[in-house]
Amino acid sequence: MCFRRAWLVALLFALGFALSGTSAEAASLDEALAHFTADDFSETVEGINEVAAGGSPRAEIILRALQNDQLMFSAERKAVYIMDDAGKLTDAASGRPVVGAAPADLDNVRINNRLRGAIEAVLGGLTLLASDPGARFAAAQAVFKSRAAGTLPTLETAIAKEQDPRVKRALMEARAAVILSVADAKDEDKLAAVDIIRQRGDQDALGLLSSLPAGTSPRVMKAASAAIAAVNNRLIVWSVVQNAWYGISLGSVLLLAAIGLAITFGVMGVINMAHGEMVMLGAYVTFVVQEAIRTKNPELFDYSLAIAIPLSFLVAGGIGMLIERCLIRFLYGRPLETLLATWGLSLILQQAVRTLFGPNNREVGNPSWMSGAFDLGGITVTYNRLWIICFALAVFAALLALLRFTRFGLEMRAVTQNRAMAASMGIRTSRVDALTFGLGSGIAGMAGVALSQIDNVSPNLGQGYIVDSFMVVVFGGVGNLWGTLVGSFVLGIANKFLEPYAGAVLGKIAILVLIILFIQKRPRGLFALKGRAVEA
Repeated sequence: MCFRRAWLVALLFALGFALSGTSAEAASLDEALAHFTADDFSETVEGINEVAAGGSPRAEIILRALQNDQLMFSAERKAVYIMDDAGKLTDAASGRPVVGAAPADLDNVRINNRLRGAIEAVLGGLTLLASDPGARFAAAQAVFKSRAAGTLPTLETAIAKEQDPRVKRALMEARAAVILSVADAKDEDKLAAVDIIRQRGDQDALGLLSSLPAGTSPRVMKAASAAIAAVNNRLIVWSVVQNAWYGISLGSVLLLAAIGLAITFGVMGVINMAHGEMVMLGAYVTFVVQEAIRTKNPELFDYSLAIAIPLSFLVAGGIGMLIERCLIRFLYGRPLETLLATWGLSLILQQAVRTLFGPNNREVGNPSWMSGAFDLGGITVTYNRLWIICFALAVFAALLALLRFTRFGLEMRAVTQNRAMAASMGIRTSRVDALTFGLGSGIAGMAGVALSQIDNVSPNLGQGYIVDSFMVVVFGGVGNLWGTLVGSFVLGIANKFLEPYAGAVLGKIAILVLIILFIQKRPRGLFALKGRAVEA
């Protein structure tokens, strides 16, 4: 009996404690909300801080409403409300719907840009302890940018609890940013914060270290100056790495565009000015495939490129073989006439595409696995560029395997080295020419699939790459695939390093001049072909 009575007393005590806590919390929230009824920016700041510090589960709802201009107040009733999109009012403190007519003096709680920044900082602080690591990381980034001093206690708690190394690093950086922005923080804490920001080493870190508040001690300023120098050196290194990455990315595009040209130019000696239009046709095949998938089976959109690649190879390769049989075979041995004929053909193909699809750019989307980017050290790597590099290298490896391990590859190499001797050995050189031209055109079509992910799909798509493709082929060595590989990446990287200093147009002109000077010294390019026909 005594045990039962003791248990009942304990239960009543716990219930009373909970009710008193709830009442205290409600009273605290009501006091914080009272600041919003003053219609004064300084009072609103106090209200924001007190709502966030009160720990009420409705704090985020109230602050989100304030951020979205949905927080209302009545000065006469000293009450604060939230108005939803339908115009219905709920009590901000309790969340209960307001019954009856709205107050006659109902008005918005006004905010300005400074208050918006304060709201974002406080909301970031509220989510520092969220269960989702992504939400905690985003909150830490928001606090780093706002540097709100009120978030410091929450940051300390979040750092102590955090288990994810990436999120914990972001929390420590946010804490360091807040400490450096607080004028009365201890020098020891500021020196430790300077070291953390120095290790971050990006433009945000540089801006933070360069804008320390007035009154910062000379010792901290000296450490900040050394950190600024270290960050600047790091940014220079990463700038070089970023330019190299952009150059490799451009080189992969040039490799895709030029590799088919290297085959036709090297084996057949044909200056094919319509090669760019084969690239353009591949891009339009991708557009047609995606339109069909959007209409018939939208769930297959992520597989659209896998479907478009073989189709573009077949379409562009088939058209290439048709061009060779109907036009090119009558012009062998006359390179100037092949140049003029294929240039005219390129104009015909462009106009045909304009007639079928119109002159405007066509939308080609990125599958989900090619969308987005990730940070690698101090550079940003986009998935579409990364996949294009992998695709270009895969096409190059497949082409090498074709030339090395198949009968057709053996015949192509024989015709390349000595056409007359190959014909005398029973190789049908006309058949090899047609298949070679089709292969080169098909590869150009696959290049169009890749280029559709990073460039505008229009009738003029191929024109932007034809000159660069010829430069790659001539620089690397006519007909040499390894020369095309090296030449494309060398020219891509050189172009990206020249662009920041000379601009895009002057950079290309400089590259062209350098190639002309190089060809004067090595007329056959980096990797000259060997063979009796070449030596002759």
